[in-house]
Amino acid sequence: MMKTTKRGEVVWSGTWVAQRLGVELVGDEEISGLLGLALRRNPKRAHLLVSNVLGKHVPQSPDVVWRAGYDLGLRVRELLGDDAARQAVVLGYAETATGLGHSVADGLGLAPYLHSTRRPVDGVARAGGFEESHSHATSHLLLPEDPRLLAGDGALVLVDDEFSTGNTVLNTIRALHERYPRERYVIVALVDMRSPDDRGRLADFAREIGARVDLVASASGTVKLPDDVLAKGQALVAHHESLAEAPTARTAPGGEARIEPGSVTRVDLGWPASVPDGGRHGFTPEHRAALDAALPAMAARLAAPMGDARRVLVLGFEELMYAPLALAREVEKGTQAQVRYSTTTRSPVLAVDDPGYAIRTRLVFPAHDDPADGPGERYAYNVAGGDFDAIVAVVDSAADTPQLHAPDGLLARLAEHTPRVLLAVVPSYVPDRAAPTQTVPDRAAPTQAVPDRAAPTQAVPDRAAPTQTVPDRAAPTQAVPDRAAPTQAVPERAVPTQTVPDRAAPTQAVPERAVPAKPLPERAAPAKAAPERPLVPPKLPEPLRGPAFSSYAPDEVGWLLQDLSDVELEAPTEEREEAIQGGGAHYAESLPVEYQPSAEYQALFQSALEVSAARIAQAVGVVTETVLAERSPRPVLVSLARAGTPVGVLMRRWAQARRGLDLPHYAVSIVRGRGIDANALRWLAAHHDPADVVFVDGWTGKGAITRELAEALKEFPGFDPEIAVLADPGSCVRTYGTREDFLIPSACLNSTVSGLISRTVLRADLVGPNDFHGGKFYRELAEADVSTHFLDTIEARFDEVADAVDAQVKEMLSADRAPTWEGWAAVERISEEYEIHDVNLVKPGVGETTRVLLRRVPWKILARTGAGADLDHVRLLAEQRGVPVEEVAELPYTCVGLIHPKYTRGATGADGKAVGAK
Repeated sequence: MMKTTKRGEVVWSGTWVAQRLGVELVGDEEISGLLGLALRRNPKRAHLLVSNVLGKHVPQSPDVVWRAGYDLGLRVRELLGDDAARQAVVLGYAETATGLGHSVADGLGLAPYLHSTRRPVDGVARAGGFEESHSHATSHLLLPEDPRLLAGDGALVLVDDEFSTGNTVLNTIRALHERYPRERYVIVALVDMRSPDDRGRLADFAREIGARVDLVASASGTVKLPDDVLAKGQALVAHHESLAEAPTARTAPGGEARIEPGSVTRVDLGWPASVPDGGRHGFTPEHRAALDAALPAMAARLAAPMGDARRVLVLGFEELMYAPLALAREVEKGTQAQVRYSTTTRSPVLAVDDPGYAIRTRLVFPAHDDPADGPGERYAYNVAGGDFDAIVAVVDSAADTPQLHAPDGLLARLAEHTPRVLLAVVPSYVPDRAAPTQTVPDRAAPTQAVPDRAAPTQAVPDRAAPTQTVPDRAAPTQAVPDRAAPTQAVPERAVPTQTVPDRAAPTQAVPERAVPAKPLPERAAPAKAAPERPLVPPKLPEPLRGPAFSSYAPDEVGWLLQDLSDVELEAPTEEREEAIQGGGAHYAESLPVEYQPSAEYQALFQSALEVSAARIAQAVGVVTETVLAERSPRPVLVSLARAGTPVGVLMRRWAQARRGLDLPHYAVSIVRGRGIDANALRWLAAHHDPADVVFVDGWTGKGAITRELAEALKEFPGFDPEIAVLADPGSCVRTYGTREDFLIPSACLNSTVSGLISRTVLRADLVGPNDFHGGKFYRELAEADVSTHFLDTIEARFDEVADAVDAQVKEMLSADRAPTWEGWAAVERISEEYEIHDVNLVKPGVGETTRVLLRRVPWKILARTGAGADLDHVRLLAEQRGVPVEEVAELPYTCVGLIHPKYTRGATGADGKAVGAK
């Protein structure tokens, strides 16, 4: 999760621990957005991975929390198929994953749910149990109302927040398999954090028990721990807890203590007697339907005493996670308040008020549910200092005890930090008091509909597309989108866990939940079953066009983006670089400050444009004619914003000037590590034949975006992944204008040569599951804009290069143009030779080198010996930033930019210039 300091610095919430203990969080790029780090009092594991989307330790939008599990459930349903999903049982782990398991069951839609518990219940027989070796409270009980719940033949879906060593899950499967053997298990986790040694255990275990075991996770990675981390962590915890003994939890960050405690109001929810409070004894699809029907009235009862509260926290209680989550989602839907959700916990964690630490504040209070293991402390994290106008404490009736209402109890502690505390009590479900008909349903029966949780016409906050609607929040019986049908819903790859932008604070960072990893079956997965009920997508907005968005004429390009021009997204280059390399941010979550060229640099741009205009015009003609000859007689040009967009406009102009064709042209976002904007693809498929779509970019470097596009389009049949580029110095594509590495002047500048549009933005609080990626229109830079001048200068040379284009195209159409990927090989070689060990920090070619100097923290520039005027602007920028330029005789590119490896702000001197390599 990204956090912002008072000085506007953006930091990862694991930085504090990582710097002090040498802990490294490595893996998928989204891992740092999903997880922060904290320390805890635990003799077996000092560090704690703190989820930003679980709703346990970090207050989060309830829709973000619910959707994190729901989308995993959709993927499990897709993996199993509807028939097998109907026979499955979902099992969640107490206490952390009880709500997550419920949400997974919602996505699966057809299966009953059960979670383990640490609370024994009189009169309910134990059907099983297991141990969680690293936990602070190790024993788990399984107490289903109907023992048949665990005795079926269908798959058992086990849900936990993280899959680290795998010991807990394997212990569970082993214990249950001995009593209730079955042929298939599916493990579901928000993050797969196993070490390389642990990854092989799952397949070995599956062979041992003779069952299939699949794994589905949102992201994967691992934690690298130094040998002395446990001792150092324990010492660090002891030191900081001793410092914290003098101030109490009554003090909010900044030392401001509330003088007048807030009021406490009990609210009668009217909870339906037939609905269990959760999955402790089983929760069926019928229960889910009954709860959905009752939620609007219960949320209305909560909303009334909230008054005009602008920021509300709904706080659940230990294992009671799903009921308060459902209430929070309904309150969020029915009010204008900014709603957050989290729960109390048994887990003791050190609190450190630092933006680089995941647990900023801690409230301590006595246990209030007469726990079987005796009295003890309980905790609520990141509540103090949260600036909540109202806090809704949701507990079950077993926890509505004198200890809850005591002077040092939970309610009193909450009242110290908010003017209004509402208490909502959910009846504790006890099976022997339940109606006799509430048993596990016959899962062979037809699929039962689950009521819609959110009105499909509810408006998304106005940013760029006022006609967008809020995605259906539940629809658990709706099928996984049919990927063969281009007009159906975008597959889950399209940022499924992202939510509607935050209504109250549009610039507030919500933890990144970018594209989840695909299911990771340890054995081959079966063929995917066809869905029974295709998901009907909400209407997407029409493309943005100039002059309202961009300085291009409206017919030149339609931007499949949402307008984020009013959102503050820029951050200093050095802060962005440190956050990106430290794993605390993705480059697409913020924007660099737009480079404003000096007069000398502007003169270089103009000179370069005049010198290279004919060469660029010829490349434009060649790539356009190749596309028309080989791809489609009337292609739909789709440029990759923003470097590809000027090229797409020029190709459109060539087709119009030389062939009389009026080709449609759109610009879409693609983000390295996160794929292409799937909603943009859905829009394109609804308006054009995907077979006619030709993706366009400016140039290839090492081919990372080329590979990204090919991988992303595997999920979208009908689209051709072959990209067309103006220049292909890396030999990564078949369709190109030239393979020379020369200066394309549009690479010299940023928005002022790209229609005044920023690089694209993908951030969870701004881009919801049914939004286009974002972008900004820098209207204020209009006086410096040369976008149209650049296009007109190139177009003016079309006639003089026409004959050369015809000859070159004729030659190319009969030539072998298969990519050799020699650029990628060169980058890998340079990465090792210069001991960078990260190809993402090596940017080959004139265009990419220019970007390094404009947007990143450069380390050094490698220039081919004898390179001439093509590098004049590179040399000028390097001189201005104090970056050395090293000439290399055998360089396959004209130049290569090296980003400062392992960058910290200490990598620049007092003058702001780069410090040379040590």
